[in-house]
Amino acid sequence: MTAVAQRNTTGLPSISGQEKEISKIVNHNNPVFLPRTNLTLDNIKSGFACALHMHQPTIPAGHNGELICNLQHMFEHQGEGDNHNASVFAWCYSRIADFVPDLVSQGCNPRIMLDYSGNLLWGLVQMGRNDVIDNLKKITCDRTYQPYVEWLGTMWSHAVVPSTPIPDVKLQIVAWQHYFASIFGEEALSRVKGFSPPEMHLPNHPDTLYEYIKALKECGYRWLLVQEGSVERLDGSGLHHDDKYLPNRLIARNSKGETISITALIKTQGSDTKLVAQMQPYYEAKSRGRQKLGNKEVPCLVSQIADGENGGVMMNEFPGGFNPAWHQIKGDPSTVGFNGTEYLELLDAAGITEADYPTCQGVQQHKIWNHVDPKNSTPEAVEKAIKELTANDYRFHMDGASWTDNLSWVQGYENVLEPMNELSALFHKKYDPLVAADPTVTQSADYQEALLYNMLVQTSCFRYWGQGTWTDYARELFNRGKAVINR
Repeated sequence: MTAVAQRNTTGLPSISGQEKEISKIVNHNNPVFLPRTNLTLDNIKSGFACALHMHQPTIPAGHNGELICNLQHMFEHQGEGDNHNASVFAWCYSRIADFVPDLVSQGCNPRIMLDYSGNLLWGLVQMGRNDVIDNLKKITCDRTYQPYVEWLGTMWSHAVVPSTPIPDVKLQIVAWQHYFASIFGEEALSRVKGFSPPEMHLPNHPDTLYEYIKALKECGYRWLLVQEGSVERLDGSGLHHDDKYLPNRLIARNSKGETISITALIKTQGSDTKLVAQMQPYYEAKSRGRQKLGNKEVPCLVSQIADGENGGVMMNEFPGGFNPAWHQIKGDPSTVGFNGTEYLELLDAAGITEADYPTCQGVQQHKIWNHVDPKNSTPEAVEKAIKELTANDYRFHMDGASWTDNLSWVQGYENVLEPMNELSALFHKKYDPLVAADPTVTQSADYQEALLYNMLVQTSCFRYWGQGTWTDYARELFNRGKAVINR
């Protein structure tokens, strides 16, 4: 893995070929933050954890139709829409690597979690923006700054999980791990234990959620960030208010009755970027106190994520909100910033286990299990219950849930979803038997190019901006991917 370069000889991103090595790197139970944290739970009243989400899609819009980063397209078409923000966006991708060292040098104790899509990281490399990449390397690889910054894994091409073909969920997750390691190295990847779902989208179909959590755990992840409205308690009620400020155990039961679980940190409230830009989680945490977890009192945790570059508030107000807050905390450390894995490891050290966490499941799943006996569940019984509920309960759906309830990633996008599913089926029909016979097939340029197009068609942007240019991009990527697979 150490020999994986930022660009391989084919010009393709490093997204496959080292599956066995990656698995060894990420599947460990060694503490990441505990040996280096300067926080102790005993003296802390409350805490908060903030994450910045960064993404730019890959589009077939270069001078000759080449695959380029949308950020490059923005730079080359400054007069269109909001493209004049391109240079500000580029600064936003880099600036946190200036803020953190400055704050540390001033005696502050900052924390930030970072979620960058694989598309964006590849795009920055394609553009030759080594200034941004090198700045991020500073806070990622320099041990001086490791206690303060946590990277979160994600889907490589910002695919929303509920409508991603199930066989591709793990491919997306592992592709991001490949590419992150190609830039920041194996040791940095070994410290990535939290996961940030694109659009905070959580599947609620029993089989999809089960396979998602299974893939996350197989890829070494310990926890994921979850929007509060996308989960419910096992009896179908909403999360108890105080439970939103503690880690939860997210339980998934599939149609065969098998169960699996993973730790979830609950992102509260909606998607308003002002919440992070103005450091609202810090001020909310200041109004809260310690809570009972198991048989112990622990600091509560207010968790929040926002786009790190998108919108005037984040572009302009974040520096003036983020930096002064850490000076305030220096004067009153009863409310502090945590990183997610750091908080969980401190709970571990205090003797708290996952069995002490409150439990939750995907929203609306209780309706299924009211119709189907979980102990005698079958795929046929679950699908029958889903059909009956869909026909008789207008509020019921299996489309998953995200940070907003007024946006569907399925309805009205059949012209994207059908080609997406077709390309995935073609990809797996051709390559699954080959990989089963010879795992080194994933190192071939043919496989990597086909995988790239398969993942790119799944990018959420092609189902966010409505019909037109963006759905046309998806169709073009599908056509190219199909041609690659069939050649």
